[in-house]
Amino acid sequence: MSKPINPYIVLALAIVLPGAGHVAARDATRGLAFAFFVVLFSVITYATTTPDQSFIGRHAGGLFVWALSIPDAYRRARMQAATAQRAT
Repeated sequence: MSKPINPYIVLALAIVLPGAGHVAARDATRGLAFAFFVVLFSVITYATTTPDQSFIGRHAGGLFVWALSIPDAYRRARMQAATAQRAT
């Protein structure tokens, strides 16, 4: 098995783009699911809010899912790194 990616790189990718951290940590299905739900909940909250709301308010659902995906990607990468280190 190849060496796992540095968890801090995964963290940076997860902050920049939803799902990218999971994809980098070799969990593409989970990453794409997070990206899908970010878009889905952004569209839902955009459609159900009024134009008077701020950008954050109109996309709050997607931003919330994105915020949940960041520590999840980092935690998974950290567990992979610890498992790989223990195996050596």
